[in-house]
Amino acid sequence: MNKIVTMSLVAAMAMTSAHAVSNSSLAAKLSALEAELATVKKDLKKQNKKINKVKAHDANDNIKWGADLRTAIDNINYDMAGKDANGNDSYGKNDLMSIRLWLNMAYAPDSHNIFKGQLSMNKAFGADFAGPLGRGGAFTMSNFDWIGNEALRGDELHVRQAYWLYLGDKAFGADIPWTFSVGRRPSTNGFLASLSQDDPAQSPLGHVINVEFDGLSSKLDLSNITGVPGMSIKLCMGQGSTNASPMFQEDGTQYSNDDDIAEDVTLAGFIFEPYNDGQFIVKTTAYKAFDVPGYVAKDMVYNTDFQTYMPNPDTMTLDNTGDMEGAALSILVDGLTDDGFLADVKVFGSFAWSNSNVNIAHERDFYDENYNYQFTAPVESMLGTTGDESGTSYWFGTYLPVLGGTLGLEYNHGSQYWKPFTQGEDTLIGSKMAARGDAFEVNYTYQLTKALSIQARYVAIDYEYTGSQGFYGDGGYALNIDDLKAAAAAGNMTAADILSQTVDKAQDARLYLRYRF
Repeated sequence: MNKIVTMSLVAAMAMTSAHAVSNSSLAAKLSALEAELATVKKDLKKQNKKINKVKAHDANDNIKWGADLRTAIDNINYDMAGKDANGNDSYGKNDLMSIRLWLNMAYAPDSHNIFKGQLSMNKAFGADFAGPLGRGGAFTMSNFDWIGNEALRGDELHVRQAYWLYLGDKAFGADIPWTFSVGRRPSTNGFLASLSQDDPAQSPLGHVINVEFDGLSSKLDLSNITGVPGMSIKLCMGQGSTNASPMFQEDGTQYSNDDDIAEDVTLAGFIFEPYNDGQFIVKTTAYKAFDVPGYVAKDMVYNTDFQTYMPNPDTMTLDNTGDMEGAALSILVDGLTDDGFLADVKVFGSFAWSNSNVNIAHERDFYDENYNYQFTAPVESMLGTTGDESGTSYWFGTYLPVLGGTLGLEYNHGSQYWKPFTQGEDTLIGSKMAARGDAFEVNYTYQLTKALSIQARYVAIDYEYTGSQGFYGDGGYALNIDDLKAAAAAGNMTAADILSQTVDKAQDARLYLRYRF
């Protein structure tokens, strides 16, 4: 019995010792694993921190790109006010195909600084027009672009927009959010003009300004301190041209003033937004352009038909002519009711004014009707007259939800001496906003997919006065077309010649397919 008890005690002690050794070993292993796990966690934390830094770095360093590709076909027609020497009184093209590409860029390194840019191509199918002033002669092989991107060419890149924008929180220490921007500004496709283009509105009021411009702007948001929704004021300044000479000069004076060409052209103005709650939007603007360029004739020849001296077009050169002033009030109601059909209806109205300030005289040589020299005298000229001239324009329209798309209807009218800066308007027959007469538009836009849309657009312009699409200076004559027709019917040959070079009516019918994402 004692022997059995003794053997049991020995066995129990052996098992306890074994368990003790086993537990001690397991504890050591667990301790080692915990140490390794702590090291792994520490290393993983470091790696995650590095990865987050890399992600943040990549996000800030990458420019965000967007593509906007529009292919269009236009049917354009011009009805002339008179016939030319060959009996032609109409011109046009019923199948003008074009491609417009916008590559949009955006980059924000922090919450206060933003870069935006836009690269642009706008061309006709199968052609390369060197510039907007025409081919400069007969059609040549250089107008073909069959190898436009395969051949060695220049280093030209079309930059439509490129500007830096700063977003501030408190101007002058008050609760006034503010912005400052400088560069090639978004100064086309502005308020109201953007509706027919199916685009968000850019900075200017499209009734008076629609041209590309280099300059700066600064905006103060006054809504917090006034309690008026959307109240703000923006100052805009820029330069339209420079008379700096090119880099290589024979006398080594590169980039200095060239006294043989027009002086710098500058512009300054402001945009005041008295109210904007997203539904009711009211915007006003006023500006002044200094030393605007125009065509000035060196020779003035007496015309027996009109019994006055008229500029000789063969002696015209580009020079400064004076200042232009303008202002506009534009109102948009985005939704007539809170719900239902009328909630998606837009209606707008706009009134604008322009004024020429003739203040630059040019020495002119005067000749009689036989081109015999008479005398030389300084003469000011702008919009074809020697005095200041004011013009007005009104514009209204509506956009309606129809059959899953949007139907737009617009009408605008300009007086005899109406002259805005809207040369960049997207209509192939010229700026409808600049019409001295009546302009009508109907368009329909339908969104096929999230990225693909289609639009049909028709614009018709009925001119009452000449010079709507002209420039400043001697070429800006605003003559009544009906009076010219009456004079031509009475045998006035000069009137007949002017009518043969004057567009009486113009139409542009466009169909486009557009991808943007």
